[in-house]
Amino acid sequence: MTPSRDILRLIEIMATLRTPVTGCPWDLEQNFATIAPYTIEEAYEVADAIARGDFDDLREELGDLLLQVVYHARMAEEENAFAFGDVVEAITRKMIRRHPHVFADKDGNIQPAGVKSAWERIKAEEKAERAARRPPEETLHKSLLASVKAGLPALSRAMALQRKASTVGFDWNDPRAVLKKIREEADEIEAALDRNDKVELAEETGDLLFALVNLARHVDADPETALRATNAKFERRFAYIERALEAQGRTLEQSSLEEMDALWNAAKGEEKTPTAERAQQARR
Repeated sequence: MTPSRDILRLIEIMATLRTPVTGCPWDLEQNFATIAPYTIEEAYEVADAIARGDFDDLREELGDLLLQVVYHARMAEEENAFAFGDVVEAITRKMIRRHPHVFADKDGNIQPAGVKSAWERIKAEEKAERAARRPPEETLHKSLLASVKAGLPALSRAMALQRKASTVGFDWNDPRAVLKKIREEADEIEAALDRNDKVELAEETGDLLFALVNLARHVDADPETALRATNAKFERRFAYIERALEAQGRTLEQSSLEEMDALWNAAKGEEKTPTAERAQQARR
């Protein structure tokens, strides 16, 4: 099999990978739930390539993201739900419907001022149509939280859910009360560790993360931004360890945890020194 610019080749490759017995064992083991995290990850990789202005990388990452669409479509086809062609048809129908000012007949053009209002009206119609297709029991109760988009990243969605609930008073008034809740969740994780219950540990870890987002909200810190800053800090300090060991003619594998931890603390010390100096200068 050879590479191709034709999307049909990619669909063929995925079908081959998912063919029982002769296909790839790893690909055959996957399902929608196990592939979903990779789909989200690839979307972030696309955004990162755009942020860096790296078009070579963007080309590769868009291909990886396209593979995710083909993967999900293939699994759906195996369950006789829909195929890749149905995905393409659905999005082309949607785009044509949402742009009547572009695709309308000569007598159906919309003035530029009416484009946005038409877009919102059509989206509302589509939303109503999707709701009508759902089982009756799903439409009986309209939750206050229903407007929070399900596709948001977990940290952002936790923040949005909490903000929405707070509009009706379901909230703490003191960040210290949230901190108490965080300690409670940590204690529950410790109890789950004692029981060695992996399912419970995953659930309790989620509860702790949700509580941490709540604390971030109460102290006016964006959790996504805060975590990105911490990720960068971790990378910076870990790189310090690598450079320090390299200067000694050693590798990470040749070093003990205690030695790496000491270098980590040294990196922290170097980062704090400028801050302390600035604070001292400010007091003068």
